[in-house]
Amino acid sequence: MHTGPAPEQIAAWREQLDCGFAQVADVFEDCMTEAQAVLTPEGMNAYLEQGRVLAKMGRGVEPVLIFLQEWPPVAQTLGEAALPAIMDTVRAMTKSPNGKAISPFLQSLAAIARRLPSREQLQHYLDLTLSFMDRTSGSIHGIHKTYASPSLPDFFQQSPHLLNLLSMEGLRHWVDYGVRNYSHHPERQRDYFSLQSADSRAVLQRERHGTLLVDHTRQLDLYLLGLWQDADLLVPYSTGFDELRKPVPYFDKLGIRLPDVYDDCNNISGLDRYRAALAHMAAHRRWSRAIFADNYSPFQRMAVEFFEDARVETLTMRAYPGLRRIFIALHPAPVEGACDPETHSCLRHRLAMLSRALLEPAQAPAHGYQDAALNDFVQRFHDCMAQGESSTEEIAALALSYVAKTRRQSDQLAKTYFKDTEVDYRDDNRHLWRFHELSDDEEMFEEHRPPSTASDEAKGLPPRHYPEWDYASQTYRPDWVSLYERLHPSGNPADIDTLLAKHAGLAKRLKRLLDLLKPQDKVRVRYQEEGSELDLDVAVRSLIDFKSGSQPDVRINMSHKTDGRNIAVMLLLDLSESLNEKAAGSHQSVLQLSQEAVSLLAWSIEQLGDRFAIAGFHSNTRHDVRYLHIKGFGEHWNDDVKGRLAAMQAGYSTRMGAAMRHAAHYLELQPADKKLLLVLTDGQPSDVDAHDERLLIQDARQSVRELDQQGIFSYCINLDPKADAYVSDIFGHQYTVIDHIERLPEQLPKLFMALTR
Repeated sequence: MHTGPAPEQIAAWREQLDCGFAQVADVFEDCMTEAQAVLTPEGMNAYLEQGRVLAKMGRGVEPVLIFLQEWPPVAQTLGEAALPAIMDTVRAMTKSPNGKAISPFLQSLAAIARRLPSREQLQHYLDLTLSFMDRTSGSIHGIHKTYASPSLPDFFQQSPHLLNLLSMEGLRHWVDYGVRNYSHHPERQRDYFSLQSADSRAVLQRERHGTLLVDHTRQLDLYLLGLWQDADLLVPYSTGFDELRKPVPYFDKLGIRLPDVYDDCNNISGLDRYRAALAHMAAHRRWSRAIFADNYSPFQRMAVEFFEDARVETLTMRAYPGLRRIFIALHPAPVEGACDPETHSCLRHRLAMLSRALLEPAQAPAHGYQDAALNDFVQRFHDCMAQGESSTEEIAALALSYVAKTRRQSDQLAKTYFKDTEVDYRDDNRHLWRFHELSDDEEMFEEHRPPSTASDEAKGLPPRHYPEWDYASQTYRPDWVSLYERLHPSGNPADIDTLLAKHAGLAKRLKRLLDLLKPQDKVRVRYQEEGSELDLDVAVRSLIDFKSGSQPDVRINMSHKTDGRNIAVMLLLDLSESLNEKAAGSHQSVLQLSQEAVSLLAWSIEQLGDRFAIAGFHSNTRHDVRYLHIKGFGEHWNDDVKGRLAAMQAGYSTRMGAAMRHAAHYLELQPADKKLLLVLTDGQPSDVDAHDERLLIQDARQSVRELDQQGIFSYCINLDPKADAYVSDIFGHQYTVIDHIERLPEQLPKLFMALTR
C-alpha cells in the first residue's frame, strides 16, 4: 500500500531544497508528504525553491523550518498564487534590519489565512505590514535604515487574535494610532502593539463591532435603578483577551461585572443583551438567598443553579412580561437526544433542556421535548411557583429530586457534553453559595446582601469617558478621561445672604444696569399685509390715496413680536487647590472672592430671567475628574443653590478640557439662540499625571474649538496675573485677565452683561 512519496522522489526534493540543517532533515519527509497532498507539481517546485531561498538567507533554521510546515495549509486556503506576494514581503524584511521578524511573520500566516481567506484581503494585510515596518524602523535623514522596528514581532504575534476581533479596516486604524503616537517611544510602542497598554485596548474596543458597555453605562444604570430600584457600579471585563476560558457576568462587593462588548444575537440587540444580563442579576439580588454548599455534590450544585436561575427569571417575567421574548431568544435550545450517554456525561445537556422548557409559559409550552421526567419536573416547577415566589431552599429541594430521579451512570464520565448548554447572559452564581469550611478548591465569596438602593450606594452617576487631544501626534486618545459627576454637598444658605448684604450698594448699581438689559414684552412690527390688528395711520393714508386715484399701500396691518433674550449660560468654576491661597491685596482667599462674585452674578442673571447653570470641577489624574453640579438650568436662585455655593471647597488639580466638554454636553441640550460657557479659573490647566505642561493646554484649546463647532461661545475669566502667557493659546481673544482679584465681585457681573448685551 502506497503511503507517501517514493524514496527516490524524496531524495530529488531534498536535493532541490539544498538545505543542510539537521532539524529540517528530521521533518522533511513528513512535510513533503503533506505538501504533495495539497500542491500541484508546479506548486511543489515553487515551494521547494522558496524554501531554498529561506535556507540560504542567513537567518538560521527557523524561517525555513516554519515555512516548510506552514505553507501547505496556507496554500490550501489562499491558493498557490499567493506565494510570490508573501515572499516579496519576506525579501523586504531581509533588506531591512527586521530580519528577526520573518519567523513570527511566517508562524502567523496559517491563522491569518483563516481570517483573510482571499488573496485580495491578504494583500491588504501585507501592504499594512510593510507600511508598519517602514514607519516604525529607525533612519538617518530618511535614507538608511539603522534599527529594526521594536514592535513588528509583537504585531505578528498578536495579528491573528486582532483579526478575530477587528475588520481589516479596523486593524488599519488600530495600527495607525499606535504608529502616530509611539513611533519615537520604543518601550511604549512595544506595550501598545503587544496589547499591554490601556490605550491600546481602548482603541481596540473602539474599533470593534458591537455594542460597547462604556457607551451605554449611564443608560443601563438608569435601567437598573428605574426597573429594579437597584444601583451598583457597572464594571466591564474584556472578552477579547481570554482564549482558554471565557469569563461570564457576575457581581460581588465591588460591582456588577459585564462584558465590554456585546454583538447582536438572534435578532436581539447588544443593548437588550445587557438588559437581560442586568435583569437576571438584579433578580438574584432581590430574590435569591445564599445556602450552604458543603453537603452538595458538584452535580447537585449545578442542578440547583439551573433551577434557581429559572425561578428568578420566572419572577422577572411576571414583573416585566416583555423580557420573555429576550430570554427565549438568547437561551440556547438543546436538541433532544443530541448527547450520547455512551460517550458523554449528559447531565448538563438535560439541565439545559429543562431550563429552556421552564422559560415557556405553563399554559402553552412550545419546547416540544418528549422526555417524561423533564415534563414532570416542568409541571412540578410551575406548581411550586404558582404558590407565590417560592424560595431558594424550596427550589433547591426540587433540584435535588430531579438529580436523584434522572441520575445515570454515564453522568460520571469525564467528557461532558457542552453544545447548546451555555446561557451567556446568566451570571456564574458565586453569590448563591456559602461554605462552613474553606479549602484550596473553594473560595469564600461575600455573603449575600439585600439589594442595594440608590439612597445608600448611588452617590454619583456612572463615569463619563471623554477623549483627550494629544498635540504631539495630532490625534485623540479615546476614552482617556473618566469624569464623575455628582450634586455638590450643601452648606448654610445664610452665608450667601450675608455676602449679598455685604455688597448691597453694588447690587443697587447692577440693578439699574440690569433694567436696561431686561427684555421688553412686545414690539410693534408695522407695514404688514397680514397682521393681528389694523395700523390706523397707514390705513387712513391708504384710503386717501385710493380716493385720490393713487395706488394705495396695501400694508395696512401690524403685528407684534417679543423683544426677548434667548440665552443659556453655564458658569464653570475651577475648584483646584490654588483657590485656597490668599488673594493679593486682600485678606480673603481666592475661593471666598469667587463665592462673592458668583453669588452676585447668579442674582443678576436671575433678575434677567436667563437660563443659567453653575458647576465646579477639579481633577486627580485622568482617572478621576470631578464635576460638581451647583445650580441646574431648571433651578431658580434659591436656598438649595445658595447652600451648595456656600459649601464650595477647593482641592486637587485643573484638567479643564474634560470639564468643558461635559459642560458643553448640558449646554447643547438647551433651546437657546445663544449659548455661553464662562470659565472662571486662576491658573493654567494641569494635573499630576501630565508631565508635559503643554499637553493639557493644547487639549483645552481643542475643546474650545469643539465647542465653537457646536455653536457654543466660550469665554475665560482668568485671575492669574501671568495668564497672558497661556490663556490666549486656549481661548484666542475670548478672555479677560482680572489683575486685581479683590474687584472680582464687581467685575464679573459687569463682564457678563457686556457679553450678553
